[in-house]
Amino acid sequence: MVLDTGSELSWLHCKKEPNFNSIFNPIASKTYTEIPCNSTTCETRTRDLPLPVSCDPSKLCHFIISYADASSVEGNLAFETFQVGSMTGPATVFGCMNSGFSSNSEEDAKTTGLMGMNRGSLSFVNQMGFRKFSYCISDRDSSGVLLLGEASFSWLKPLNYTPLFEMSAPLPYFDRVAYSVQLEGIKVSDKVLSLPKSVFVPDHTGAGQTMVDSGTQFTFLLGPVYSALKTEFLLQSKGILRVLNEPHYVFQGAMDLCYLIESTRATLPNLPVVNLMFQGAEMSVSGQRLLYRVPGEVRGKDSVWCFTFGNSDLLGIESFVIGHHQQQNVWMEYDLENSRIGFAEVRCDLAGQRLGLDV
Repeated sequence: MVLDTGSELSWLHCKKEPNFNSIFNPIASKTYTEIPCNSTTCETRTRDLPLPVSCDPSKLCHFIISYADASSVEGNLAFETFQVGSMTGPATVFGCMNSGFSSNSEEDAKTTGLMGMNRGSLSFVNQMGFRKFSYCISDRDSSGVLLLGEASFSWLKPLNYTPLFEMSAPLPYFDRVAYSVQLEGIKVSDKVLSLPKSVFVPDHTGAGQTMVDSGTQFTFLLGPVYSALKTEFLLQSKGILRVLNEPHYVFQGAMDLCYLIESTRATLPNLPVVNLMFQGAEMSVSGQRLLYRVPGEVRGKDSVWCFTFGNSDLLGIESFVIGHHQQQNVWMEYDLENSRIGFAEVRCDLAGQRLGLDV
């Protein structure tokens, strides 16, 4: 399952496709119940979904969801009973996905579905009644850890907390069901970027919020902030990294700072650390979390690596998005009870072993 704190509806693949490894078969379930389009669930509980639901030819509640990476899924809403550990949840609304378009079909083939974990009424965490959850994303190909409920372990460092940023009035560009926090500044090594505080604060339309989103791969910053970070990182990495001098090369449409690193090199050189400064807490981004090796991109004896911060403006996103690459090897706690997010650095593969998981 893909764990996505940036979206609401959970869904499973329900249609047999040649390249999918696992699908959910509704006919084999005694507790699967279709949702008609004239039901109150379909008419009212879907209000936070990005696109309005519709009625399919069988008069069932039909959804379409599109994601920031241009992929989309569609299918029917249904009730199902999910079991977590020994706890069986109430009848839960989810999407039975029967068609979709993806920009990465190879990755999709490994995916059974998506777990929507934002603050919307249909999110998995809200429907199941959990007031706290934590996860840890490994930097290797091993599984991550997801913990629903309280997490207190002696081996876990004390968490740094930042409050969730609330906006009571509906604004056109503010996502009220996202996990929104207040970014206050960015530091490269010990140098704080000289930017006015106002560039980090949402404007009168709600544009400029900072969302923590495990479903987005990298971190995207609004233009002026991205430019300042790029300039400073270039300055501080001079002599350590060789810049890819191809003015038109942009990775994933938004990442235009890339480097050449010898393909035979086993580890990255010592890089300047980037610190994201939130209200009350800092997230330190270092080493492998700063650069991403672009698959298949080779220049002679060198591989192409790109800076893992991109420009939101190039993607047409009106917000700051903290993606999962920057969250690797960080214990992330979403405390809905106290309206805050906490984090602490941890080796996720070791955390999984301590919890008795085979990762």
